Amino acid sequence: MRRPSRPSTSPPRPRGAEPEQLGFEGMPERLFVCTPSKLGAFVDCPRRYRYSYVDRPAPPKGPPWAHNSLGASVHTALKNWYALPAERRRPEALATLLKGTWVREGYRDDEQERAAYRRALGWLEAYVATLDPDTEPVGVERVVAVKTGVLAFNGRADRIDSRPGPAGPELVIVDYKTGRAGLDADDARGSQALALYAYAAERTFRRPCHRVELHHLPTGTVAAHEHTAESLARQLGRAEETARDIMTAERSVADGGDPDEAFPATPGPRCGWCDYRRTCPAGAEMPGKQPWAAVEGRTES
Repeated sequence: MRRPSRPSTSPPRPRGAEPEQLGFEGMPERLFVCTPSKLGAFVDCPRRYRYSYVDRPAPPKGPPWAHNSLGASVHTALKNWYALPAERRRPEALATLLKGTWVREGYRDDEQERAAYRRALGWLEAYVATLDPDTEPVGVERVVAVKTGVLAFNGRADRIDSRPGPAGPELVIVDYKTGRAGLDADDARGSQALALYAYAAERTFRRPCHRVELHHLPTGTVAAHEHTAESLARQLGRAEETARDIMTAERSVADGGDPDEAFPATPGPRCGWCDYRRTCPAGAEMPGKQPWAAVEGRTES
């Protein structure tokens, strides 16, 4: 004989509501999914991180930046240069490649844009003259990823080379730079993004990866650093600490905390270049930059 069911003592769940996920003691904390730019946004200014990744809808951004357009154009042209068959990787192919990838946004006027194009083409022609067109990188614009106890990291490396090492082939992370300032070994050593790329590439390809390089196209210089297992571990530890700080701030907001306190602004010179300067009260008090300011004076033919 079938027993009658007992009435439920739990309150009814609203129609259409998601079932509550039960937690169990000892369950691992969720991993923080991140890219180098996501971590860097929080380190530079927690308020900018909030505007970019937490607030929904996100606040409106300011106008596009000419230096971002210039950098994106050069990066894509180099990517497409490597996509050509080796016999077609010649300097004369660059003008067509750059025209096809050129981003026009942010420039003051047509004259400045044309000057920027000519300067970028000169950078590219000088740079590829230093490359062996028959050498195939391990990856170009290659995504590498790794999980730790805290992070689920992924990032897109500009280029990953394979070069001879003491015990066999080793990977090298190459990052293109088009900014105003020259770079030195301290920039390469201190770059958390490059270190995380190296750490992830070593685990993705199962080959040693310790050397990271910043290739500054405007000056034709290379800033390099040889990491050790210990220095990569230190950079990874810093990234995990940043991730923990972010998750703490996000939980505070989810629990009803003040978003401005959880994600404080760090006003300074960077505010002039921030996409959210007009939204942020602290940033709005800082002098703003014109969208073309970073290419001003660098684009004469």
